[in-house]
Amino acid sequence: MSTSRDLVDLLTMTRELDGSDLHLSIGAPPVARVNGSLVPLGTEPLEAKQCREQLMSVLTESERTRLEKNWELDFALQLRGVGRFRGNAHFSRGNLEAAFRYVPSSVPDLQSLGHGPNVQDFCRARQGLVLVTGMAGAGKSTTLAAMTAQILGERSSVVTTIEDPIEFTFEHADSLIKQRQIGTDTHDFAKALKAAVRQDVDVIVVSEMRDQESVAAALTAAETGHLVISTLHSRGTVGSLERMVDIFPAAQQPQIITQLSGALVGIVHQKLLPRADVTGRVMASEVMVMTPALSAVIREHRFEQIHGLMQVSAVHGMHTMDDSVKH
Repeated sequence: MSTSRDLVDLLTMTRELDGSDLHLSIGAPPVARVNGSLVPLGTEPLEAKQCREQLMSVLTESERTRLEKNWELDFALQLRGVGRFRGNAHFSRGNLEAAFRYVPSSVPDLQSLGHGPNVQDFCRARQGLVLVTGMAGAGKSTTLAAMTAQILGERSSVVTTIEDPIEFTFEHADSLIKQRQIGTDTHDFAKALKAAVRQDVDVIVVSEMRDQESVAAALTAAETGHLVISTLHSRGTVGSLERMVDIFPAAQQPQIITQLSGALVGIVHQKLLPRADVTGRVMASEVMVMTPALSAVIREHRFEQIHGLMQVSAVHGMHTMDDSVKH
């Protein structure tokens, strides 16, 4: 990376390949992720000095300060004629490296992503907690944006998003929207969630719950008349619940389980799988819709029974990952 245009060129090449991600690692060539596979962009390995200069050149002074303080940084990068990217700068063996994720310029609707009426109905809930879960690269942020867009178009509400960083940008529609970015508009997720309940907000969209404080604040907001929609890294629907509970000390877990049994509206768990025709990837999902039976199972901490209930609850709009893959 020897010229001021190198980073732009690499991101442009990534998009020309229809790639989703770009990785900059010292001692290796730049690598794009295309349809889930890694594709080198050339053969020349990156050098530490040039990589650092390139990354620092696209960060604001505030972002550079946060990076030096925290040793990692989430940020957004808009390149004219190329697109918008979510970036993560971090250190590896003392060297500054980065990963970039492409953010589509327009927000797709839920149906085009492969979600059915059950997920659309989650957006119409007046209060409670909706989780969009999956592993990294599963398309959670895109689903979250599509749900936000539906709410803005269908409801007359005040919507607040809490993001790190802001990915998709929205305009006011039938609803008003406030987009708050960690490090720019608020200090952290928990503080922003606690503030939102005092701002006459109807819907709170959280890009990710990462710790005890943000999970506790989200549950409290969901219990007090707000619709809270958030992503969570997990391996499955049951794993999502287990992760939310296990993040707390044992003494607090019974309270969290009780709150979940009363506040949860539903869970969308998703993953991206290679298409049969090898021309990209397609989303597969499982959906859990809260019912009295599921609420009781969760309240009694019988999580091992959840999957079985989902298998026999198609009438409530539920389906498992196996059902999705078969169809």
